[in-house]
Amino acid sequence: MNDQKKDWPALLTLALIRALAKLPFKAGLKVGAFLGHTLRILAVKRRKVTEVNIRLCFKELSSAEQRQLVRDIFVANGIGLVETAWAHYGDKTMFDGRVEIIGQQLLDDALAKKRGVVLLGAHFSTLDLGGLLFSYTKAPLNTLYRQHNNPVLDKAIIEGRSKFCTPIERKNMRLVIRKLKDNQCIWFAPDQDLRGKGNVFATFFGQTAATVTATTNFVRFNDSPILMLAHYRKPDNSGYILEFSQLEDCDPKDKALLAQVVNNCIEKAVRKYPAQYMWMHKRFKTQPDGKHQLYK
Repeated sequence: MNDQKKDWPALLTLALIRALAKLPFKAGLKVGAFLGHTLRILAVKRRKVTEVNIRLCFKELSSAEQRQLVRDIFVANGIGLVETAWAHYGDKTMFDGRVEIIGQQLLDDALAKKRGVVLLGAHFSTLDLGGLLFSYTKAPLNTLYRQHNNPVLDKAIIEGRSKFCTPIERKNMRLVIRKLKDNQCIWFAPDQDLRGKGNVFATFFGQTAATVTATTNFVRFNDSPILMLAHYRKPDNSGYILEFSQLEDCDPKDKALLAQVVNNCIEKAVRKYPAQYMWMHKRFKTQPDGKHQLYK
């Protein structure tokens, strides 16, 4: 506890998050947009990574359109900070009547098979809020996570997410198997470059991307059905969309093929509202030639 008290940056961050959680809906969106504009100016490295990603993935856009998309991305992710605060510390009832669920029947049919459900997620700006929105489906949710380097923040994240799901450390495969056998949902996001051995190269937005193959393992555990889960803020900011969709047919045991199908599914979801994705991550940092020149 003494170490936590000394970690003033982490504690101040948590204090800010708790303060943001008290904002009413419309005011929170405005404050989030302001935070996004501010981060775009101050977070130079993140902005440059975002600019590279947009230049690589949206070549059909003009330079002016790409710059506008970058601005929109930071606004959406700034709002995402407030939405995370609401998810962890806010009152869930503020979202009553604001959630539109698309594809609920797909989830119900998958659960009816009694083999658990693997939910493919992605790093949308509504990342943590998506878990809270999922609670409106009434289905049990477990989410895989990677431990935060800061123990104070890690503890806070786990406690916050525990309000709407069961967080599972990503290496705890025994618990994952048990949850699937109990016919529960397992959410994980295979859209980051983790540089692990369990990667294959697959195309994402026309670019070569190192893609984790864990999806194959999850299916093998219990022959569980797979669904894509996307969550967006509505364009008019009136509420949110929680959308389930099916993947293309393929052999789930073929790691390379399934990785490509997964990337295709995530790309399709991201293209609906491209600004509402965390483009600040170095998605293409690992390349087949072993060089990492894209983000210089």
